[in-house]
Amino acid sequence: MNKSRLQPIEAAKRFIEEKFPNCQAALLAGSVVRGEDTATSDLDIVIFDEKVNSAYRESFIKYDWPIEVFVHNFTSYKVFFKQDCEGARPSLPRMVSEGLVIIDSEVVSAIKEEANELLKKGPEIWSMEMLDMKRYMITDALDDLMGSTNHAEDLFIANSLAEAIHEFVLRTNGQWIGASKWVVRALNQYDEEFTQRFVQAFDIFYKTGGKDEIIGLADEILEPYGGRLFEGFSAGKKGLRKGGNHVN
Repeated sequence: MNKSRLQPIEAAKRFIEEKFPNCQAALLAGSVVRGEDTATSDLDIVIFDEKVNSAYRESFIKYDWPIEVFVHNFTSYKVFFKQDCEGARPSLPRMVSEGLVIIDSEVVSAIKEEANELLKKGPEIWSMEMLDMKRYMITDALDDLMGSTNHAEDLFIANSLAEAIHEFVLRTNGQWIGASKWVVRALNQYDEEFTQRFVQAFDIFYKTGGKDEIIGLADEILEPYGGRLFEGFSAGKKGLRKGGNHVN
């Protein structure tokens, strides 16, 4: 962190006073609140303002800080809570839950409670159809990786497998998933030992091209749910008309 610039809380207070002086509530969230900030961390600020017509996000550079502001009224945040949870990546609920209160007109506690309840509940359980779809997709990517002799293509197959394996492990265990750096963070919150093996498997691949660890890890997570799935998999089939034509 640049020691010459304002401390995060002071910078957030000044920013809110300047840009959103009439808001009903404001929270400082993100890595600076969790104590995980780095030299390139920004300030994530959630604003609640009953006068804004719709939610929006905006970026600033103020007080030597990059600042990301997420502005909501008292209806829009509920929509984003719902969308985030349906996608199993609860970005806004997490920011609200962990956020440090900067301004409050006695509305934050109820919103925080709402966020905490959603986070505690976890994502919706996958249907059997979705579970089979995810098994099939991992199987397909594994087949591509095992059969590929093109290292350039391998890189991107491995990327897709990393995303798919992390999602499968977390969703089948009722956990929220992540994106980018939150892939590892979400896995660590669930199972640190598995995360170490996950990271090691992909680290070996990227360093040496060795695929065995990734393949073994994928087979391990699929095994309790029937293993790899190819033969017999079907999606979208709705029956046949007389004469063999598909029903639309």
